[in-house]
Amino acid sequence: MIQQFDNLVQLFQAFPTEQAAIDHLTSIRWARGKFCPLCGNADEKRIGTLVGTNTHKCYACRKRFSIKVGTIFQDTKLPLRTWYAAIWMITNHPKGIASTTLARDLGITQKTAWFVLHRLRHAARTDSFNGPLSGSVEVDETFVGGRESNKHKSKKLNQGRGIVGKTVVLGMVQRNGEIRAGVVPDTRRATLQGVVREHVEKGANLYTDEHSSYRGLNDEYAHHTNHHMSGRYVIDGHNHTNTIESVWALLKRQIIGVHHWISPKHLNRYVGEMTYRLNNRELSVGGIVNDLLRRSEGPLPYKVLIS
Repeated sequence: MIQQFDNLVQLFQAFPTEQAAIDHLTSIRWARGKFCPLCGNADEKRIGTLVGTNTHKCYACRKRFSIKVGTIFQDTKLPLRTWYAAIWMITNHPKGIASTTLARDLGITQKTAWFVLHRLRHAARTDSFNGPLSGSVEVDETFVGGRESNKHKSKKLNQGRGIVGKTVVLGMVQRNGEIRAGVVPDTRRATLQGVVREHVEKGANLYTDEHSSYRGLNDEYAHHTNHHMSGRYVIDGHNHTNTIESVWALLKRQIIGVHHWISPKHLNRYVGEMTYRLNNRELSVGGIVNDLLRRSEGPLPYKVLIS
């Protein structure tokens, strides 16, 4: 039976022992039947459990495994109850949680907490989408990185103007619907329009600012441009990009207020974490924890993360 909980106290009450946490992961992972994560065998009659242990054996490949094998929990030395607490924290804090804070709260090292959070971001990633965005879709880009004017003279890449030294993040939001965002290499027309065409259904109402890279989309979309340079941010009550800009405000608060600094190398993972929380904001507290557990397939070795 899938456990439900509304806060961290109830989470620990739902899983008073490590065995309870293991049983919960097992019930989620094998909800549609047992399978071997090593060879893919899905014949339940050929998968057994060694008596008195949490070790399973596949009689197809003759190998033993635990329920953690093939998931983000593979090779972890932390109890699953500790992982569940980390999942609750990263999914239920609107701006996420810093590795230093998580380390202090869970009594683990900062390096371990950093790795735990990145494994959870790995689980929260979106490998494929159900379909293109439709209806009314707002598109905008933002730039992440410190101001050049605040840097030491020896580290300045320009004189405080432009986007040199910053990372570009492009976002799209279907009004009253899904949010998609990710790092893009630049703001050139081919780059931005390529992402738009990949994710937005043709014929949709497209709302952007006056950035020149969005010019030329009128043939495929009902393209509405909001001229921010003139000081107008809402036209006729519909022509605006306020929704996606509120997403950028949350991302900047997450970076500045919680993490303080994020390397360009890992920025896309943090953006994915934010969009995962926003796209699942209608789920209950326990619902979003269980959803992330369902998405835990696929290990992330430390060497792969830092490579």
